[in-house]
Amino acid sequence: MSIPATGRGSATEVFVESLRLGLTSFGGPIAHLGYQRRAFVERLGWIDEATFAALVALCQTLPGPASSQLSIAVGRIRAGWSGALAAFVGFTLPSALLMALVAVLLGATGVADAGPVSGAIAGLKAAAVGVVAQAVVSMSRRLAPDRSRVLLAAAAAALVLGWPAATTQVVTIALGAVVGWLAWGRRGDWGDGDPAADRGADGHRPASSALEGRVGGRRTTVVMSGLFAAMLGAAFVAPALGAPSALEFVAALVRAGALVFGGGHVVLPLLDAGVVAPGWVSPDAFVAGYGFAQAVPGPLFSFAAFLGAISAAGPGGFAGATVATIAIFLPGALLVLAALPVLGATRDRPWVTGALRGVSSAVVGILAAALVTPVGTAGVTSAATALVAAAATVALLTERVPPLAVVAGAAATLAALSAVGVH
Repeated sequence: MSIPATGRGSATEVFVESLRLGLTSFGGPIAHLGYQRRAFVERLGWIDEATFAALVALCQTLPGPASSQLSIAVGRIRAGWSGALAAFVGFTLPSALLMALVAVLLGATGVADAGPVSGAIAGLKAAAVGVVAQAVVSMSRRLAPDRSRVLLAAAAAALVLGWPAATTQVVTIALGAVVGWLAWGRRGDWGDGDPAADRGADGHRPASSALEGRVGGRRTTVVMSGLFAAMLGAAFVAPALGAPSALEFVAALVRAGALVFGGGHVVLPLLDAGVVAPGWVSPDAFVAGYGFAQAVPGPLFSFAAFLGAISAAGPGGFAGATVATIAIFLPGALLVLAALPVLGATRDRPWVTGALRGVSSAVVGILAAALVTPVGTAGVTSAATALVAAAATVALLTERVPPLAVVAGAAATLAALSAVGVH
């Protein structure tokens, strides 16, 4: 896998291009990858097709926000460490700033206010049902395309719904990895639908050589991996030591950012368990914020900015949003920076592929459980919200209506109905 001989770029140009993507990339992580390919491969020529395909495969198999990790990886290749930072800030800043602003305004007006405001929020929560339903369907087609993986996903959903504890999602992911390793880890037939088996346009796997000379070596991997392990360990230890609520809130976001496989939507149940269950964010505010997150461009993980701004733990406001954004994104950034020097070194090993197949199926089940609760229970509270949620689901499943239009339409519909006394 070669890197085009375009030379090193500057952090400024990386920031400008990442900001452009952060302002215009609507539609979720899969759509983001399409925007990024057009920018980084076709328009700018910063990387070639084989490198892009290998980076996509890497980011899809690591926990964390795939499109953000891809942006960071390209920034690192293009302009070194400063390029990685510039890519993160540029791609994340628009959505994080918008989500923080929404949280501040929502905190001033109140989630439960009567009238059009509460109706619009109800519309956002109803639209969230459609967004998550569409994510479950699209992910199941890609990650659980056969009977065995459908059964594994169903078992994961049943476990999460039957055991509503903060650690359930982590246990479910671990069990999925074990089942995947036992079922498929000793065979080489990973086949279609496996995120670790992405192929190029010619039907072959991209070359798996490291990006030599651009992204560091073994020392980089050791340092970044060590920082990730230390951060995750502290996030698990903090609650047991009785840390202040502000630190526990940050620890919950770190755990969510470090343990999410399968895309941005899967962070929802982890965040619900981490910040709603302790009472730092109300259920209504949580689901309303998630609805708002569908209407902004950029990474869905920017939902953390909303949570940090509105949370009862920590400084709140824009300071809380900044801390929360860093906490949820940093684990994934450390992982991709650690993995870049050894890109592809383990992708072709059957035991890794099998474990990832099991994890991916479990992720589908976790998201399906989140569709039931908290999204479904909060988003469908009346006949009107049920109809709006159903319409949003149908519109999104057809893939002919942009998510932004669906979310805006749902909010406007229920705001109008609320204004005339229909709830």
